[in-house]
Amino acid sequence: MWTPVTLLVAALIVLPGKARAEQMSPAPGQRVILVTGSTGGLGRETALALARAGDHVILHGRNEERAREVLQQIKDSGRGSARFYRADLASLEETRNLATRILADYERLDVLVNNAGIALSDEAGRRVSGDGYELHFQVNYLAGYMLTNLLLPLLEASAPSRVVNVASGQRPLDFDDLMFEKNYKSLDAYLRSKNAQIMMTYAMKDALAARNIVTNALFPSGLMDTDMVIDLGIEPQSSVETGRDALLQLINDDVGTGQFFNVFEADEAIPQASDPEAQKRLLEVSETFTSVPYFGSAGQ
Repeated sequence: MWTPVTLLVAALIVLPGKARAEQMSPAPGQRVILVTGSTGGLGRETALALARAGDHVILHGRNEERAREVLQQIKDSGRGSARFYRADLASLEETRNLATRILADYERLDVLVNNAGIALSDEAGRRVSGDGYELHFQVNYLAGYMLTNLLLPLLEASAPSRVVNVASGQRPLDFDDLMFEKNYKSLDAYLRSKNAQIMMTYAMKDALAARNIVTNALFPSGLMDTDMVIDLGIEPQSSVETGRDALLQLINDDVGTGQFFNVFEADEAIPQASDPEAQKRLLEVSETFTSVPYFGSAGQ
């Protein structure tokens, strides 16, 4: 069973006094890493690990209280630094505004981690965003598509840089029914959106590599012991630490580009993900939906 879980993110949280001054800006030479959905679960554990390693983390979520807790933990660790932006990735406008703020506030972006996502229960029924798109597709895929393409100037200026798309298992997209208006099933909608993430990774790898930007997709681990799994009453099958370490591998290590990783090892995604015609069709549709040209198109 799938239940609503939203780890989403562009209004800046303002911290009072000294804490605000200590948490805002990266130091010279410090890596800058944006982790979407970093106030809970895998994103939170990854953000804390990056800060412990001395990085500056751009935190993202919708819950300011949880963000303050993460910021305080980073402050108490005495390592790294962080800044929090709030935005709802179920809104194309807020997603665009998030990218605009980051472009205005930062001179570099070394790594973009598209981690935020949702999973909805069948009981919740098919849901669409205010923009009119099926919610899994918009939050899990379109938001990452937008952030990747809108933040490319900053990633290119910071090269060598990286984009990591946190994916999962996959189901083929139905281009005649991308919004899943027929025979809706929540798990299928979730897995289709994750397939779209991997297709984008494959489709953009050469254009990004030409700019010295590495991009990979990751299935971090199955049924990690996050609040989501525990709240569902499902017995976890792996730890969030495993997922965190798999994600850190793609952030830190020399693993090549344009690949799909199943936890720590490169793996094969479903055949549609590698189909150049399907990839091109997905990017063209994504550009139409979001009004954001994809990298390598005539508009870029």
